[in-house]
Amino acid sequence: MRVSVELEGNLLSDRFGKYASEADRLEGFPVRSFPIHIEEVPEGAASLALAFIDFDAIPVGGFCWIHWLACDFDPSTALIPEDASRTGAIACTQGANSNWSPMAHGSSNPAVFNRYCGPQPPDKAHVYTLVVYALDCKLGLSEGYYLNEFRRAIEGHVLAKSVVELPSRA
Repeated sequence: MRVSVELEGNLLSDRFGKYASEADRLEGFPVRSFPIHIEEVPEGAASLALAFIDFDAIPVGGFCWIHWLACDFDPSTALIPEDASRTGAIACTQGANSNWSPMAHGSSNPAVFNRYCGPQPPDKAHVYTLVVYALDCKLGLSEGYYLNEFRRAIEGHVLAKSVVELPSRA
């Protein structure tokens, strides 16, 4: 399976993160998700899922930062279009990002914490990890599920995965 995301000058476009326009922010958070191109999904896949995580946040905040979880995409999906998280342009179930946590001083608005929330590196450019999974089942998780639930649900069901590293500027 191959997954790709277009970069601008070797970085994720500013419109998907810290420098997003006001129209693409909710409560100050960047909420326009980037487009994801998917090819060569293995036969037998029943669904696709993704996790978008900032492991470079560990030295800054003490833990990795979850920016987007989504599952139960149709396996024939070749493009998850720009802004799909916010607009619902493609059917999926979205999980909680790190903004749900009171420890993160995030938001109490599910439109912020149960959707994509873009990169906002506070200290230097961070490299964000996007993993797209081809699964042999639909996960059937409820909206707002957590990363630990996602990890347990995909166990033993991954037919293929593709990892893309996406740098974003501070």
